[in-house]
Amino acid sequence: MDFIPPKLAETLSAIGRTDGLPITLKRALDPGTDFVPIPDPKPGDWLAEHHEAGETFDDFVRVKSNKPDSLRNKIYLQPLEHFLEGRSASLETLKDYGAAYFVMDVKILPSLALKDSKLRTRINPISRNQQILTSDVLTFLKRKLPADAFCLLAITMEDLYPDPSWNFVFGQASLWDRVGVFSFARYDPAFYGQGRGKDYQEILLRRSCKVLAHEIAHMFSLKHCIFFSCVLNGSNHLQESDSRPLSLCPACLHKLQFSIGFDVADRYRKLLVFYQRDGFDHEARWVSNRLKRILGDDNGNNFIYFKSLI
Repeated sequence: MDFIPPKLAETLSAIGRTDGLPITLKRALDPGTDFVPIPDPKPGDWLAEHHEAGETFDDFVRVKSNKPDSLRNKIYLQPLEHFLEGRSASLETLKDYGAAYFVMDVKILPSLALKDSKLRTRINPISRNQQILTSDVLTFLKRKLPADAFCLLAITMEDLYPDPSWNFVFGQASLWDRVGVFSFARYDPAFYGQGRGKDYQEILLRRSCKVLAHEIAHMFSLKHCIFFSCVLNGSNHLQESDSRPLSLCPACLHKLQFSIGFDVADRYRKLLVFYQRDGFDHEARWVSNRLKRILGDDNGNNFIYFKSLI
């Protein structure tokens, strides 16, 4: 399948019109040099094997996408089974990241036992590990949605598969039903018979934050991104997943801001606090530079809060 990256004019058009928007949002949607156009896929990459036409901001607005409202305005995380210390990212840390990323309240539900959920499983023919069928998880979660939930994301240590013809999937979410699931399993080097290095916990947290942002964004009805290197790019394997940034590109940021209505500079400030606290140095520098471009330096006072963080 031959994917041809969009031309520059198509990529810029995907962001949508910005005239009439507040100046900070308008600047935030100007890619400048901070965003990289999506590269040609390599053999085995997502876009080499899956046809995706892409979704522009205008496309997104035309459909009836999921939006939080006065009744459904919280993000819930649903642990499945127990999590082994040292083999999974902290749920509290993921809660903090979700709150900063989406500028919404995030709550953690009590853990559920898999044996009580009647989910179909199989033994993967390659890894020989047990896997859970994601469609069963999504059906199960739809019955568990709290009344005030915008969305519900299950998190598990078990490996996942979406269909008998697939080897695995890192996570899966419904664009419309506001439920999703992701697994820590393949983020652990021990899954591949490798040793855990000294930076294992940082890598595990980074990977978990990335898939959490990806799957929750899907529950706002955002589709995969084919315009920039973006957290919403599809991925077929761990190397491809690791190559994605944690950031939303301007087109996807525009969609999410349209849905939630957050102050874009405030969102970046919250992310900067998280990245500095948890040692995401590259992301902290990127967000710092992005804030400079968004806020400008017109009166010399715009960076008082920003400078106090770096």
